[in-house]
Amino acid sequence: MNNPDRKPRLLIADDEPLLMAELRESLALLWPEAEIVAEASDGFEALRLAREMSPDVAFLDIRMPGLNGLEVAKAFAARTHVVFVTAFQEHAIAAFEEGALDYVVKPSSPARLARTITRVRERLGTPPPDLSSFMQKIHDKPPKKAQSPAWLQAAVGNTIHFIDLSEVIYFCAELKYTRVVTDKIEAHIRTPLKELADTLEEAGFWQIHRAYLVAVKRIASVNRDADAALWLSLREHDARLPVSQRYQYRFKGM
Repeated sequence: MNNPDRKPRLLIADDEPLLMAELRESLALLWPEAEIVAEASDGFEALRLAREMSPDVAFLDIRMPGLNGLEVAKAFAARTHVVFVTAFQEHAIAAFEEGALDYVVKPSSPARLARTITRVRERLGTPPPDLSSFMQKIHDKPPKKAQSPAWLQAAVGNTIHFIDLSEVIYFCAELKYTRVVTDKIEAHIRTPLKELADTLEEAGFWQIHRAYLVAVKRIASVNRDADAALWLSLREHDARLPVSQRYQYRFKGM
């Protein structure tokens, strides 16, 4: 950005519409002289729009469909400053240490975002760092087992709820969403059931079917019906969940 009179050009990318809207409104309030020139809901769209609009700064969610925020940042090379906006801090902190402008943890507070904007303003006159070497380091590292989140962000209509993982009874795969069931609400997240199963086993969740992941502490009993199929009954909940043959080994006594 060589012309000091030109407005800073911003791209924001997030696959959650409500969080995207919240970030847009916060940036308009805290950085009114900047211009949001592009909004993307997945990584491929973010990359396409960045090539078309040449933003000075990109606010990227790390977990997006298609390309994730880290892959998009790598593709930017040294053309665009990057701020990661994410609920998952590990890679964002590492990228920050490698030269990414900043990271903001969702849901972002106005005070934290204001500090980020101050950093961005101070660095706009300098060339953006090339994060491709950092991405190579991430690629070369042996994969770490993902840690279970303490809470989830799940949508009910136009409202996002913050759900304590300990309150979840089961997850159910539904088309491109996953339904989260607690004693109080049922909500939806975009994380695939397979990814949840890989992450949550150590937190006490078992996959019992390609479409179901259940909290072991809420299993009351397992019954075999006349067709030799297994069904779970839950503590203090009316749902009966099927157990596919692939996962019947978990109930060896049956």
